[in-house]
Amino acid sequence: MKGIQEKKIDLYNPTDDHLSLRENVQAFAKENLDLQAKDHDDEESFNKDLFRRLGAELGIFGVTVPQEDGGMGLDPVASVIIHEEFSAYDPGFTLSYLAHEVLFVNNFYHSGNPSQRAKYMPKVLSGEWIGGMGMTEPGAGTDVLGMETVATRRGDKFVLNGRKQFITNGIVGQVFLVYAKTSKDSRRTTSFIVESSSPGFSFGKKEEKMGMRSSPTTQLIFENLEVPAENLIGAEDGALTHMMRNLEIERVTLAAQSLGIAKRCVDVMCEYSILHREAFDKKLIEFGQIQRLIAESYADYQAARALVYDVASKIHPENRNSLGAASAKLVSTQMAERVSRNAIQVLGGYGYCREYPVERLHRDAILLSIGGGTNEAMQKNIAADLKKLYASS
Repeated sequence: MKGIQEKKIDLYNPTDDHLSLRENVQAFAKENLDLQAKDHDDEESFNKDLFRRLGAELGIFGVTVPQEDGGMGLDPVASVIIHEEFSAYDPGFTLSYLAHEVLFVNNFYHSGNPSQRAKYMPKVLSGEWIGGMGMTEPGAGTDVLGMETVATRRGDKFVLNGRKQFITNGIVGQVFLVYAKTSKDSRRTTSFIVESSSPGFSFGKKEEKMGMRSSPTTQLIFENLEVPAENLIGAEDGALTHMMRNLEIERVTLAAQSLGIAKRCVDVMCEYSILHREAFDKKLIEFGQIQRLIAESYADYQAARALVYDVASKIHPENRNSLGAASAKLVSTQMAERVSRNAIQVLGGYGYCREYPVERLHRDAILLSIGGGTNEAMQKNIAADLKKLYASS
């Protein structure tokens, strides 16, 4: 209507702060992450110096922590922006960022008490300390309630015994949020802040992985490790609520990593087929088979991206969105595997070699359908949520 201006809503950059964040992160990633990604993947090494620069230069630890407590005061959409832009260049490095920022900082801030925050938040927000989370065990992954790590109360402390498996930032981390039972027969979980310098804490072997090789993955081993009762997070036997709540932002940021991988793969495919590669005196993009691979990849990426950002905009510590988070992760991780595989096919022999990043991105993409709950678990969760939704209607 004439005289009335419609307010334009940008799903991907809803505020000026979000847009500024994207521009800064994108520029930093292109200049710094891209150059080191291949070497650290080849060497299976973690770039600790670069990680600490995320706090010192970018200030992107504590995205969802209020400004008055030293954070950025933003939301899950901002977290998605960072994970998408970083993963276009180095998904492995980004996975370590996710473990620190989402699995520890976000979870700890929204579940811990003021005295715990005062003690630990300054160290993890600056990047002085690297954090992680210990949930998965050698015999219990998706079956969280099947974990066997036990924290036995003894006066003003708990004695922790057990092992955690496939823990991101193991070896390099100084502090972990660890889930355990308070008795072997318990069906409930309790969470603790555990410092890696504590007597009785050790790391198992560093895993040799197919992808995400620039992010260290190890066991955490607890042998009669004494944890002060003041390091109990929330109520005893009450960890399940904040565990499940944090899984939602974990799943949308893992989905965002898939978006970054697909975004880069589409860029590489287009540059290669439109600007460079020719066959039979025609640019590669002129061939129908190549058009199908690129067109489907672009459309799949854009569709998944809209879903992820829409879900992220509706997640809040007090607003659960299990159905949306599981859907976003399921769709995006499957999409990233398809798109990265398509990119290898478009580039042919070059795609299979390490001269181009697409073979690394494909290897990295596969982990995302496993971590944070397997895609099979996502299918089960989606069906369960839909069952509840329709049964109550």
